[in-house]
Amino acid sequence: MSLLALVSVHFAGRSLPTLQRLESQLVSAQESLWKQKAERRPGLEDRRHLYREEVTTAIEQYQADSRKYRRIHNSLQSLIMIGSASTTTIAALDTGKELTWQSITLTAISFAITVAAMFTGYYKFRERSYFLQQTADAIEEETNAVTLGIGPYSEFGPAREDEALKLFTQRVEEHRNEQRRRQQQLDQPADQAAPSSQPPTA
Repeated sequence: MSLLALVSVHFAGRSLPTLQRLESQLVSAQESLWKQKAERRPGLEDRRHLYREEVTTAIEQYQADSRKYRRIHNSLQSLIMIGSASTTTIAALDTGKELTWQSITLTAISFAITVAAMFTGYYKFRERSYFLQQTADAIEEETNAVTLGIGPYSEFGPAREDEALKLFTQRVEEHRNEQRRRQQQLDQPADQAAPSSQPPTA
């Protein structure tokens, strides 16, 4: 009876769409679609549109994988830091002496300070805040300049609004790309890379 139940569950499960099966079908459909597009030999403009669609899919996949691995890495790193501080704290309590409220309070404060210092040094919250605010201020400055027609946009009149918006888009993308580079540098170990522009000391 158990064997029959296992066989029936196995064949019943085969009829249900699993995630791997759906992903395989999606990949096959995309390959078939790209093959049809290649055989049709579209024009340059059509190829650019098709490439943009394919790039969008690749970007989403890269971002999803990056978030997954970053989440795993941060979780493990947090466990290491908390475990290291806990080990030191437990060793400090295990001295054979009588525990008083003063010693327990002192040990708890030391543990909290150690964990806070570890998290601050690893995640670099201050640097992230500084660079994000710097990027936000730069984009706000560009927005005000293009709206008021000042700075690099002073030479564009009402008849050249499209050119002003093109320059505005280019400059904003440069600020956003710079922020991405800083973010990547902050995610690297301190001995491998340092941000291109350090925040001022407090």
